[in-house]
Amino acid sequence: MDNEFKGRYDEQRELLNETFTAIGEKAELILSVGQLLMENGASADRIVRVTKRVAAFTGIAEEKFHLHIMYTTLMLNISDEKNSHTSFRKCVKHAVDMRIISSISKLTWQALVDHYTMEEFKGRLKVIATRPRFYTELQVLLAVGIACGAYCILFGGDLAAAFYTAIATMFGRFIHVRCIKSGINPYVGISFAAFTATTAAYFFHFLPTETPWQPIIACALFLVPGVPIINGLTDLLNTYLVCGSARFLHTAMIVGGMAFGIVFAIGMFPVVDFTNLKMLPDSNYIIFAINAAIGAMGFAILFNLPPRLLFAVGCGGAICVCVRNFLVLNVGTTSEVGTLAGAMAVSIIAVKAIHWLHTPMQVLIVPAMIPLVPGVLIYRFLFAMINVRDLSMEQLLGAIQSGMDAALIILAIAIGATTPNIFAHRSFAQRDKEKQERLLHEAYKSNLD
Repeated sequence: MDNEFKGRYDEQRELLNETFTAIGEKAELILSVGQLLMENGASADRIVRVTKRVAAFTGIAEEKFHLHIMYTTLMLNISDEKNSHTSFRKCVKHAVDMRIISSISKLTWQALVDHYTMEEFKGRLKVIATRPRFYTELQVLLAVGIACGAYCILFGGDLAAAFYTAIATMFGRFIHVRCIKSGINPYVGISFAAFTATTAAYFFHFLPTETPWQPIIACALFLVPGVPIINGLTDLLNTYLVCGSARFLHTAMIVGGMAFGIVFAIGMFPVVDFTNLKMLPDSNYIIFAINAAIGAMGFAILFNLPPRLLFAVGCGGAICVCVRNFLVLNVGTTSEVGTLAGAMAVSIIAVKAIHWLHTPMQVLIVPAMIPLVPGVLIYRFLFAMINVRDLSMEQLLGAIQSGMDAALIILAIAIGATTPNIFAHRSFAQRDKEKQERLLHEAYKSNLD
């Protein structure tokens, strides 16, 4: 009966044949999924979970599956007592496309539900990889400009300054895209973009506005590496040390490129000292919420988030900023504590929201937390470093304090974004495993009927 059972199953379902049948083809499919996820901003933990699901779909048992993740290379080994197969895949580019992350997650589950063949899976994966982005480049350009204009208001700028910020940001974004398409080194391209945006913002300060310097602070925020730093900390906390360290180094290189472009632009022109700019604007919570939501949705468009999720991300951005400002302005906590609370509040909500919206958690929280970036503190530190020879000891200590505060706030954003997910990870993994086993069992039975 066992032999007859296995014979009928093999005839009707070649996909779930013995592990080492067509193993090269299966390994290439798994690595293709992993490469797409890595190149579009997925964390190492997500890559492992999704590729294990693909391995189960192809009939490879979890104990035979071994994936080693580095930032630029994936190494897959599939082995048992008698056989071993190892494949490598280079990850040649690193961008952020939330649609691809979300779509691949849905595809892997749908393949188990609908009993896809290998060819059906490959075809749908190719569609995901080659499908045009949701938004045109002009739409992204406008969205990024409007987002940075909203952040200008969050930093205390008026409407005129927000408009100037949007224009300067669009100049910088245009140069950044041209650099990418020209094949220029990515970090050099970031420097060019930051320099262009900051230079444009400087010249706009001659135009009528009561807050002439806020555009310089907000115009280059579209280059902030929010995804790499959150993914980096997530990877480290999940013990993917090599990949997490590489992401942090990548983040440092991006920040260095931004800083070089900004510092070079500020050094060319007589920019005033930023130490007298206030940390928070004198606005009500409606203004906070509206501008934070606009900024979060603008970055969601930059990250190619599906349109159906834009409102949810906007709400997340508003919650982040309002929680932080309430604690800082009304309760009297430090900016670091307020930022941590704001980021953690949205992450906790996202733990539940991912089930309602059917999307990965990272897709929701990363764009929502960009409004928490401490732009004023960063520029205070950069300005001090440019003029370090002219600083008194008191001013130098103040500059170092600004830099430390900025670093702590950025760390608070990353911790707030990752901690709830870390605590929920075990329950997520157990739930996914049970669902996967149930679907595989249903596929096994359906192919015998």
